[in-house]
Amino acid sequence: MKTTATRSHRAALSRRTTPTHNGHHNGDSSPARSDLKISPKVTAWLKKPRLNLIGGKWSPAASGKLFDVFNPADASVIARVPDSDKEDINRAVAAARRAFESGPWSKITPSERGKIVWRIGDLILQNADELAELESLDNGKPRAVARVADVPLAADLFHYMAGWATKIEGHTIPISVPYAPGSQFHAFTLREPVGVVGQIIPWNFPLLMAAWKLGPALACGNCIVLKPAEQTPLSALRLGEILLEAGVPEGVVNIVTGFGETAGAALASHDDVDKIAFTGSTEVGKLIVRAAAGNLKKVSLELGGKSPNIVFKDAGDLDAAIAGAANAIFFNHGQCCCAGSRLMVERDIFNDVVEGVAARAKKIKIGPGLDAATEMGPLVSEEQLSRVTNYLHQGKQAGACYVTGGTRAGDHGYFVQPTVIKDVRPDMSIVREEIFGPVVVAESFTKIEDVLPRANQTQYGLAAGIWTRDISKAYRIAAGLKAGTVWINCYNVFDASLPFGGYKQSGWGREMGHEVLEHYTQTKAVVVGL
Repeated sequence: MKTTATRSHRAALSRRTTPTHNGHHNGDSSPARSDLKISPKVTAWLKKPRLNLIGGKWSPAASGKLFDVFNPADASVIARVPDSDKEDINRAVAAARRAFESGPWSKITPSERGKIVWRIGDLILQNADELAELESLDNGKPRAVARVADVPLAADLFHYMAGWATKIEGHTIPISVPYAPGSQFHAFTLREPVGVVGQIIPWNFPLLMAAWKLGPALACGNCIVLKPAEQTPLSALRLGEILLEAGVPEGVVNIVTGFGETAGAALASHDDVDKIAFTGSTEVGKLIVRAAAGNLKKVSLELGGKSPNIVFKDAGDLDAAIAGAANAIFFNHGQCCCAGSRLMVERDIFNDVVEGVAARAKKIKIGPGLDAATEMGPLVSEEQLSRVTNYLHQGKQAGACYVTGGTRAGDHGYFVQPTVIKDVRPDMSIVREEIFGPVVVAESFTKIEDVLPRANQTQYGLAAGIWTRDISKAYRIAAGLKAGTVWINCYNVFDASLPFGGYKQSGWGREMGHEVLEHYTQTKAVVVGL
């Protein structure tokens, strides 16, 4: 699901030391609390040295360097992980290559491979509380949300992909060869794994994005080097332990922590990597494409978004539409690539909808993810806090009207107030660019025929929403929207069987569904003369 340059795995130097606090804030007391307890199991796990998983073994970075991992709720250091570079990527790729060429993974039966992938899903569910707590500590999201959304969705992805392991099939093709009259041939195709796959995942849904990447690659028989975001590496490392417990052979999945311009760049450009899969910003996606050109490796990208969410006056249950619009932007603190960050409302109901979304924003409980009462946690990092508050400042300077929010929340941690903005112009940065925070810009429209051109007036095309009870209108608008996912009278509905990805500069290819298998297999044609 994806984002801004901070989600792009570019290193912020401030991540290496305890961050200072800057940006705009309202002077309120901090939403952070110091009395929240981490469970004994997670505490014990965090105290152990965190290492890279390479060739089935846990090992430090070749340089011996580490970097700090912060709790975004209070900027405290919760762990230190390997600061890996090119040498570590070389070792991981070599391990993946050995496992692919001579190891059992691409040679075992599809049924056995599917059983192992299924066990990964089972073990995720068995460790759901621990994974949700790690995700909350590392990313900042409410633990309760991670427990009911991120973790079960990750398990479901592995369960879904496990079934595909036995259904990756070729075709028999009756061919005609004009220059060989009377000759007979038996022609068929094989679907084979791509080989060694590099995968770079973002920080907004760390565990779920790891599942989205690993599940199909494993089901197809590939071997993998996974680089998690430097801001949120912990759930990926815990997932590595689960993979080994599930029976994934050594070298099949390698997990290397590090920064984008070192470990990430080395993985994207590596000549022995057959495919790179990246989720992050459009800006860095373009860098990935250039890095992949060296050996023309296959590339799939899930990138940024600035998604329109269109509310018509015939939406019917206006309260439901307002709730849906609020969920579209404020879920996961607005750190969703598909967030409905452009709210387009028919003029007759514009004020009612904007005031309704603002009223919901004001009621959102902001606090640490470990607090059971929290509905919105902090942004992931000081860098992201600075980015979002800078956009808020730009919007004010440009003359936009802030209905609610618009500032930092408190003076500890990386909290931002849920923000609703109106009176905007198309040229404003807050309208054109992906903010990747809990910030929605609202604009009105009067003519239905004007909606599509305005909705599509963006470089992005990841998702869109429509709220109307006129099914004919809904179909027409959905058909005209240049977006990879369109939700009608709902938003943020995901399933492992649904393909997800973008039009235009929101990416190449699709995650999930059977479409994703195309990215992790290649087709071989075989012709037999009879």
